[in-house]
Parts: sequence; C-alpha cells; structure tokens
Amino acid sequence: MRRWLAAVAGGAAVALGLAGCGAPAGVDRDLVDDWPAPVAAQQFVPEANVCHHASQQVGFLSGYNPMGCDESHRVETMHVGTFTGPAAERDTPPPPGSAGMRAAQDACEAEVSKAVGADRRSGRLGLTVVLPSDPAWAGGARWYRCDVAEIASIDDTAVDLRTGSLRGALTGAAPLAYRCFKPKLVKDKIEEMVAVSCTAKHHAEFVGIWQAPDISYAEFNRTAKRTHRACQSLTAKYAKVPDNSQLDFRVGTIFYQPYEQEWKNGNRGVQCFLWISDRALTRSMKNAGTKGLPVT
Repeated sequence: MRRWLAAVAGGAAVALGLAGCGAPAGVDRDLVDDWPAPVAAQQFVPEANVCHHASQQVGFLSGYNPMGCDESHRVETMHVGTFTGPAAERDTPPPPGSAGMRAAQDACEAEVSKAVGADRRSGRLGLTVVLPSDPAWAGGARWYRCDVAEIASIDDTAVDLRTGSLRGALTGAAPLAYRCFKPKLVKDKIEEMVAVSCTAKHHAEFVGIWQAPDISYAEFNRTAKRTHRACQSLTAKYAKVPDNSQLDFRVGTIFYQPYEQEWKNGNRGVQCFLWISDRALTRSMKNAGTKGLPVT
C-alpha cells in the first residue's frame, strides 16, 4: 500500500510539470491505465491428502498446520468438498441435522470409503466433518473437510498418534478391519467387544453394515427387533445359510448403532455381528454354511 501511494504522488508531480505542454512521445497523459488491476482476495481453502497433529471440529485458520502423513499425526484429510445450494446461502455454517450437514456427511462417507477400500465403518476408522469458523463463513468460506482417524476400538473412539496414510487401510490383510470378537457381557449387556484372531476362541464376528431407514433416533431405538432381523439377513448372506424362520435357532446378533449426533447428521450405518452364545468358535463363519451354523 505504501508503494502504491508513493507512485500516485510521483505521478501527480509529473502531471504538474507537464501542464500546458504537449505530451512527449510515448506518453498518453493517462497516468493510471498502465497499472495492473489489484488481485482479488483469495478465500482460504484447506488441502486434501494432508495430515494433522490434532483433530478439529471447527477449522480455524490459526490451528491449521498440515503435515505429511509420513510424520506422526492423528488425523488425515482425505477430501475437501464445497457447500452449494441453500446450504451455501446461509449466514452461518449448516447446523447439525440440517440438509446441508447431512449432504456433507454423505459425501464424506462416500469419498472416505472409496479411499480406504471399503465402508469405513467396517473398521477402526472415525470420521469428522470439519466446517469453517463463523468468521470464515461470513468471509465467503464454503468448504468442508473430511477428516479420518484410526480409533482405539469399536468401544473406544480415542485417537492416538500414527504414521502413514489410511488410504487403502481396509484392503488386503487390513489390520484395522473388524473381524472376530470375544464379547464381555454383564447381565446380558455388552460391556466390551474384545477383538481377537478368528482362530482364537470367540463368540462374535462382524458381518457387515446395515443401512437403517431415515427415521428418528427415538423410533430406531424403539424398533430393535427390526434391526436384529436386518442383521440376521446380513448374517445369512455372510455365512451362506438360509434366511428363514430357522435362523433364530442358528445364530444371534449384536449390533452397534451410530451415536445420536451422527444419526442426526445422516449416518444410518449399523454395524452388525453374528453371535453364538452356547459354543466357542475357532474359525470365521464366512461362507461356513449350515454345517458351520447348524440349527440347535
């Protein structure tokens, strides 16, 4: 700004000196047309494919310190999207449960699952949709970040430091994928699902994600039998057994539902597990058939 003012002042002095005289060759008397137009201010947009030492719920610029994923970090930004339509026309970022927030959640689930190689809810991966701060939104920011982290377990969403990208984390051997578990029960209530090798003694195994209908969280909790039945159908497909009335005599189910806040934002993915209470398993029940899951 100081250089621009000095240039105008110098030009004014030249103009006074030339008053009443013809313009020298190459001078067109227009002292401003040769200055380039000011560059429009660029709104900050975060990068994808970078990692961060700390997780954020709101993407304050002051806390934005991306790093390479080969360095020790806690979260990875796998995708950066843009709000459009009515969500982008708001005066403030979309609130939890709004159509804009649900659209961002859906987009993040799709992009992240594509990047990790399977539905990210089928493994120890947490997802956070990070929004701009209120001042950034007022200044024109309309981005959202899809941040992914490795969580401790299905029961513990604590995030620890790690190195390496999570891209492809649920392909191949996939140590983060959910497989077999020893449920800890207290008075018929699941206290903890302890992950074990499928060749070790266990009573439960992950069979897939059921996409629940778009109903209220309260209604979902009132219709646990419907969820149980849906997880049974996933079990029948997973184990290659008939999906009929005898299924209740072959296997039980355990399911984990999204937290209420996730549910409001559109996450309807229910994690389903087959459960054998009367005997220990020492192999995976995938494609086990009726010999693996007999009627008892």
